[in-house]
Amino acid sequence: QVQLVESGGGLVQAGGSLRLACAASGSIFNINAMGWYRQAPGEQRESVAVISSTGTINYADSVKGRFTISRDNAKNTVYLQMNSLKPEDTAVYYCNAIATVSRVGGISRRSDYWGQGTQVTVSS
Repeated sequence: QVQLVESGGGLVQAGGSLRLACAASGSIFNINAMGWYRQAPGEQRESVAVISSTGTINYADSVKGRFTISRDNAKNTVYLQMNSLKPEDTAVYYCNAIATVSRVGGISRRSDYWGQGTQVTVSS
């Protein structure tokens, strides 16, 4: 299994910055991609930023130029640097990983794993 633990959320003023971190652990065989998603009250979950094992990165249009995703493969950790935060960024941010795990019988197919989320609140 893969466990994901997020950290770094908090309360900031508009224009401020936060850095989120997500560490993956467990019987990991391979992590194909890691990313950040967010969900505001009454809203649908949306993708924020995703990075593949080869370094391909996709950002939501709403965060381009403000957020930066990075990954430390040796530590199985993904980061999200959030600058110039806006009240519209307020949400619970969830870490996601697409990974295969090592099992006694072999290697699993690729599956999605999720962290419990960390709250980001931006006040105006």
